[in-house]
Amino acid sequence: MPQATLFAIILITVGGALIAFQAPLNAALSRSIGSSVAAATLSFGIGFAVLLTITLLSGHGAALPRAGGVPKWLLLGGAVGAVYVWSALWAVPILGVVTTTTLLILGQMIAAMALDHFGAFGLEARDISFQRVAAVILVVAGAVLSRF
Repeated sequence: MPQATLFAIILITVGGALIAFQAPLNAALSRSIGSSVAAATLSFGIGFAVLLTITLLSGHGAALPRAGGVPKWLLLGGAVGAVYVWSALWAVPILGVVTTTTLLILGQMIAAMALDHFGAFGLEARDISFQRVAAVILVVAGAVLSRF
């Protein structure tokens, strides 16, 4: 297995584990300050500060001004992330971490299959296969089992 592939597998697995921590941490922040939207705002603000620091320290700061020249719809990723952060911190106290995370994965898989199928955003198109549909069905089963 190429090193880049192994690193990607490890990095995204750690990222996934961190998502499991993010929602309950943000939910606790929400309870502490009395506002889910304010907690999401603080979370994003701190995330912005951390990423800005990493960008500047890694020597990639010169890329930031180029954002002014990109199509504006490419900047929607931040809005999508904000909705995710707020929805996850709002759902965790109601659904629990396992069910929230399972439904998060379900939503990601359904959207990912569509994005792959259409080759969205310049990605290589990939067929919707029996195995991929079966994977989604198994996650649906996991969501049901985690909640009922």
